[in-house]
Amino acid sequence: MKKPIISKLRRLLPASILLFTRFETKAQYHAPDFSDSAYKQELSFKISGSPSVKNTIRARSFFIPSMMLAYGITTIKNNGAESLNQEVKEEIWTAHPHSKRHIDNYLQFAPAVAVYGLNAAGIRGKHGLLDRSMIYLLSNVITNVTVTTLKHTAHFQRPDGSAYSSFPSGHTAEAFASAEFLRQEYKDVSPWYGIAGYAAASATGILRMYNNRHWLGDVVAGAGIGMASTKLAYLVYPAIKRKFFRNRDMNTFVAPYYQGGSAGVSVVYSFH
Repeated sequence: MKKPIISKLRRLLPASILLFTRFETKAQYHAPDFSDSAYKQELSFKISGSPSVKNTIRARSFFIPSMMLAYGITTIKNNGAESLNQEVKEEIWTAHPHSKRHIDNYLQFAPAVAVYGLNAAGIRGKHGLLDRSMIYLLSNVITNVTVTTLKHTAHFQRPDGSAYSSFPSGHTAEAFASAEFLRQEYKDVSPWYGIAGYAAASATGILRMYNNRHWLGDVVAGAGIGMASTKLAYLVYPAIKRKFFRNRDMNTFVAPYYQGGSAGVSVVYSFH
């Protein structure tokens, strides 16, 4: 007897969370050996503004997010993938009607809020307030521009028929961007912070399908976009800081918001 799709998803979820959180707890900065061919596959840099903090971003770390986005794109035109979308909707929503839950509107920001909460509690992450706020802002800019562009391009109908803005899932993208933000800031403290963040992000994606707002492909693509956006933000931020903020003192406050069905990030900053 064929096992239901939901049973399979429940079995795969723990493994998926661990797959998304391959931690590099002993990342080291090193002067590259340009004669070493492995250097071509690895991008290493030292986070500016934090002399004691080192971080390594590998080009191959973008492979999983890229494959997730690619899978989501195939669900738009591929009959087989569309069939899986329909099967998941059938088991989650059609066969088991239920009232919607709205916790996903807030859960998407939980990992990012945790970063600031942990720092306030005295558990220091990789960066100070300014640097982590700017990285989080940059991650959200990349995430929202990508999601908005794809929504307008794909013009894919939501499973509840309410609008043609289904692909990709913006809530899921934000959740996974926040989860990767938490992982990057605290992976050298403990891998469990990242695991908790990705668990919250995964729950957000599942709730988007539970509420019949998104297809499986939308959620998978959104997760890939969020992860890649934060990785990219960590990669390019040092260069941006060196170019624009080298000799400037800046006070910055960054906070997520949700109002009237719209979610985003508010930023208040002042230069001195």
